Amino acid sequence: MAIIYTGKQRYLCRGCGRQFVENPTKKVINTPMRKLIDRLLLERLSMAGIARAVQVSEQWR
Repeated sequence: MAIIYTGKQRYLCRGCGRQFVENPTKKVINTPMRKLIDRLLLERLSMAGIARAVQVSEQWR
């Protein structure tokens, strides 16, 4: 049994072999949001400022 840093169990798909958590608490950043963040990074804005503006954590990547 493998446990991740949040204390939840990690599972392994028997079909494809991919690992997953049954009820994840992290939210997924969708493609339009990623594109916006990439554009803001190209404008040389700080990661902390971008994270506050688009309401994501700084470790989103």
